[in-house]
Amino acid sequence: MDKLVIHGGRPLRGEIVIGGSKNAVLPMMAAAMLAEGRYALSNVPRLKDVRTMARLVEGIGVSVTAEGRNLILENPGCRTWEAPYDLVKTMRASIYVLGPLLARYGRAKVSLPGGCAWGPRPVNLHIEGMRKLGADVAIKEGYIVATAGKLKGARILFDKSSVGATANILLAAVLARGTTRIENAAREPEIDALCDFLNRMGGRIAGMGTGHLEIEGVDSLRPVSAEVIPDRIETGTYLVAGHITGGDLTLRRTRPDHCVAVIEKLRESGADVDEGPDWIRVRSGGQIRPTHVVTVEYPGFPTDMQAQWLALMSLAAGTSTVTDTIFHDRFTHVAELQRLGADLTIDRNVCVVQGTDFLSGARVMSTDLRASASLVLAGLVARGRTDISRVYHLDRGYERIEEKLGSVGADIRRESEKTTPS
Repeated sequence: MDKLVIHGGRPLRGEIVIGGSKNAVLPMMAAAMLAEGRYALSNVPRLKDVRTMARLVEGIGVSVTAEGRNLILENPGCRTWEAPYDLVKTMRASIYVLGPLLARYGRAKVSLPGGCAWGPRPVNLHIEGMRKLGADVAIKEGYIVATAGKLKGARILFDKSSVGATANILLAAVLARGTTRIENAAREPEIDALCDFLNRMGGRIAGMGTGHLEIEGVDSLRPVSAEVIPDRIETGTYLVAGHITGGDLTLRRTRPDHCVAVIEKLRESGADVDEGPDWIRVRSGGQIRPTHVVTVEYPGFPTDMQAQWLALMSLAAGTSTVTDTIFHDRFTHVAELQRLGADLTIDRNVCVVQGTDFLSGARVMSTDLRASASLVLAGLVARGRTDISRVYHLDRGYERIEEKLGSVGADIRRESEKTTPS
């Protein structure tokens, strides 16, 4: 098991190239089960979650070959309709195989998913959506077991907007008979990317960029090639890194239009932010100003940036509040930030942040993907040495984070954790 060792206090200066979006490529890989043939995906991030999804679809029958930042997926015809516990338990996005298996083969057996340790993210929206499309779905011994003849279009209204459920319904409805309408659909760029991918395969999806998607089912699809969009959460994380360290960072190969809410809040907090078609430059304006944030569905401030924002506000000149309306209990990182000297108080889904003059290095432990990123940000400015253990969480969503930060001036290295013999 690895850890990161950081000696804080160095402003970050230079350029970082943003990788492809993890949350966009995973459902695209699942979509390769919908039609036989060869798929080519470019700008694919080299992440643990991508490797997990590759193993999952390979087990179902799709071969996956990595060539640098390209993935080649060959579907000769799936040989099984089961996604086993050993793989699905490690990543919630594994449930994306449910929709394609039902649509293409009329049956699926998918283990209930795992992933980050915090909070309930139930699969009921996925299950109810498949039932609306005509599938018979049951939970048996920890598995979602579903069967269907030909799926049929339906009106699906989400009480709560869900990226995962929207993607799964899209992956199923694209081959259903008739028209499916998804109301209160997720509007995130990753959903638009999936819609575009499916349309290029021959699907008929309208309403992209809105909360109302209409899918006219087709009889068959074909394999295609596509480039994965940049990762907006990696972008936001490095933007905060530039501001919190008092640095000057330029991020390349990104999409400023996908990061509007974060950019606006950075400016409000005192950062100078310039942007072009595919780049963003952040320069610290000196003092970090206290800024109140409420996480909401896209295009609002993302819940996946909540932890990083807490780290930034820990050094603001005053009091801030961060309210998470998406996941009310997503605050496992608070106790670890407190170990570094952050003054944080939780009241239900609101964290009150009293800015301090400095943070101090300490031994801390990662609890989930974005919590890990917040500890890295805090460690970059903490006085002395910070050791962050269990950084395998980071490897799920950040490619070579220590190398990227080291290239712009951070004193950061990866080490193997030493274990004490029993």
